[in-house]
This record gives sequence, structure tokens and C-alpha cells, in this order.
Amino acid sequence: MADSPPDRPAAPDDRAGHVAVIVPAAGRGTRLGGQRKQFRHLGERPLLAQTLHVFERHPGVEALVVAAPEDDVRKVSTMLRAEGVTKLGAVVSGGDSRQASVRNALRAAPAGVDAVLVHDAVRPFVHPDHVTAVIDAVRAHGAASLAIPVADTLRRAEDDRFGATVDRSNLFQMQTPQGFRRTWLETAHRTGMDDGRSATDDVELVQRSGHEVHLVPGSRRNLKITTPDDWQLAQTLWPHWTEALSHPTPS
Repeated sequence: MADSPPDRPAAPDDRAGHVAVIVPAAGRGTRLGGQRKQFRHLGERPLLAQTLHVFERHPGVEALVVAAPEDDVRKVSTMLRAEGVTKLGAVVSGGDSRQASVRNALRAAPAGVDAVLVHDAVRPFVHPDHVTAVIDAVRAHGAASLAIPVADTLRRAEDDRFGATVDRSNLFQMQTPQGFRRTWLETAHRTGMDDGRSATDDVELVQRSGHEVHLVPGSRRNLKITTPDDWQLAQTLWPHWTEALSHPTPS
């Protein structure tokens, strides 16, 4: 499970249908503080636009659907189109949770789409080859997600005292994109709404519906920008990341 991109898969099979990417971007970003993090500039664009451009440039993605803060839907739509996001299918109002935002965006996905990826708005360092790997795994298995093995020692704690060490041999840190057959994801969200149970991600919802989710090896570079330290690290890494993508290593 190395950090390097996977071998380049074969070109997407058009017979498998079209792919849309849902990006929930309605969060307040309280841990980072200040302006909502998805609208802060990373490089020359807002962070949300930088994330979307990964999928804008990907040949296997047909449409993008963004769930934005309720009061900013029109502003976000105008901003993204001005930033050159031509695959933008819709910007919809987000809900009071990530789960609700994904559900709202899923309803707005184009009718011809039968595979859906869900990706964090503040995870701009995903490699295009990893996006392709998730799409291919969805086509082969029905559901898939990037994940990386837990590297650090894990230990339970109570108050300020350490307890037992947790076996990390089969533990993975989830990443995005997470991808699904559209019908599977729609059913999972309907069930989640009907039973009133929340989930930390869409993998959990789809698993509850009785489907297995395929693991696709991710990269530690695919970080989610959550804290001030994450933001500082992202600003440091961004110039090197864009340079590496401009001059890819031959496969």
C-alpha cells in the first residue's frame, strides 16, 4: 500500500455508464476557524474549485454536483463557473449534516448517471489515477473507496491515562472518493433517512444496506484539510503537487 499512484488502468468502459461526482461543501469548518475553509484560496483558486478541477480534468467523470451552504448556492454556482468548472451539473442547498447534503446532491445528479463518487470538498490532493482506480472498482464490484492502513500505534485512554493498545493490523483510515452504483447509494440514503440513523460516511450507509465495499489503496498525500496545521501543510505542499501533476512520471 505505497503512496505512489497505481499503475494506470485501462481506459474507462463506456458501456458501464456515466459517472457523476458529488461534493458536499456546506460545512462550517469550525475546527479551522475564520472563513469557511472550502472558500479559502489555495494557490490561485478557492479550495473547493481546486478540488473540483481534479474531476473537471478527469475523462471518466461526466458531471459534478455540489451541495453548498443554503444562503450561498447562487454565489457558489457563479464562482465555480467563473473558475472554469464546465462539468458543473448543479449546485444545491446542503443539509444540516454531511449525510443530508449528499442526499440532496444525489437527487440532482443527471438522469443518465449510474455510478456516483462522493468526495470531500477539502481533499484537493487526490491523484487522478486513484480516481480512475475507484471508478474501475465500482464498475467491477458495485462499491469502492480509497483507504490507507493505520500507521501509528493506537491506544485507548480514559481521562488523562492510557489504557490498552488496539491491534491496528486490520485497521484502515477512510478517504474519498468513495464510489457506488447509483441505485445502491440511493437505496442506502433512503433507508438511512427512514430509520433515522446517522453514518460517518457513505460506505457505512451502503454496508448497512447489505452490500460489500471494495478497498482501493489510497495515498497519505490525499489529506483532508481540517485543522490550522492541515491548512499550513496544504499551502506548503500545493506548489510541489501542481508541479508534479504538470510533469507526471511515465507509467
